[in-house]
Amino acid sequence: MRRIFTLSITCFFLVILVASCASAPPPKKEIVSPEAQIKEIESSMQVKAMNEKILTGVLSAKRDLYRDYKIGPEDLLEISVFEEEKLNKTVRVSSQGNINLPLLGILRVKGLTANELEKEIRDLLAEKYLQDPNVNVFIKEYRSQRISVIGAVEKPGVFEVTGQKTILDILAMAGGLKEDAGQLLFLIRPNSSTPSVEETSQKGEGKELGEPKPQTFVIDLGDLLVRGDLTLNAPLVHGDVLNIPLSGKIYVGGEVRAPGGFPIKGKRITVSQAIATAGGLTSKADGPETKIFRYAGRDDGKEILLVNLDAIHEGKQEDLYLKENDIVIVPKSGTKTFLTELWDFIKGRIGSVALPPL
Repeated sequence: MRRIFTLSITCFFLVILVASCASAPPPKKEIVSPEAQIKEIESSMQVKAMNEKILTGVLSAKRDLYRDYKIGPEDLLEISVFEEEKLNKTVRVSSQGNINLPLLGILRVKGLTANELEKEIRDLLAEKYLQDPNVNVFIKEYRSQRISVIGAVEKPGVFEVTGQKTILDILAMAGGLKEDAGQLLFLIRPNSSTPSVEETSQKGEGKELGEPKPQTFVIDLGDLLVRGDLTLNAPLVHGDVLNIPLSGKIYVGGEVRAPGGFPIKGKRITVSQAIATAGGLTSKADGPETKIFRYAGRDDGKEILLVNLDAIHEGKQEDLYLKENDIVIVPKSGTKTFLTELWDFIKGRIGSVALPPL
């Protein structure tokens, strides 16, 4: 009699569970929309497009980069003054950055462009010796420069180059970006001969300047390579270091099958793609209450975005793109947790009850 009572209770719970499952809509199979497929293709092609821009960007430059070249030690300069052959001279820049010219003596030329040196020589000659002289400066030989590239490029290393080189030039020599390259490039100039805005103002106020300070410039590769902002294609100087860090990660936690951090690898990834990368949702997940924690900066705090995974799968809500260091948390559903635990309890009870022989 006791066994019959236990079996009756078990059957009663099974009826409740089956009824509740029947009332819930069947799980829908994820259907990838054409728009999502297009987004995925665009993301996978982003790094390829950047590398194509690296290889072809130099040809589309609208300015003569050699005119921006900064003269340095060991450069060979050919200086000519129209109708004044005695003043014509080919001279190599000393290790201190100086040259010696007839009438003018020693001039410091390190850090000047050819145009700037032409103007300086013309002004000095016009001040004492000649009336409206016509001066031309031609860089006959460029010194060997060492530019270093580290980080997420195909061929990192130190490159010996001559002449004026830009960021695109050196990235092309380094074989382009790797697929897991980040969006930012750091240009580190250890001993910059070009003073910053602050240093220039201090000099104007009569303050003594110390040794040149290292400078770091941050360049958005998306702006340079995708949106074509060639003003970011900076000319490089001897000793510059280009650092392209790996792309950041996104983090998925909560009720997913394989929580953890996942590298973006230079691609744009949506919320649903991140959930799929984490193995999908567990049976206890509350998809409509998923949250994205986005840290805007050190002092700006965090931003919390609420997304509905069910609505995204049904095409009723936009599948947001994630940013580096975003944290996606899928909470636990109270109803689903109750039903799951109830089913586990029933299975355990059935296993512990010895059914009577037929």
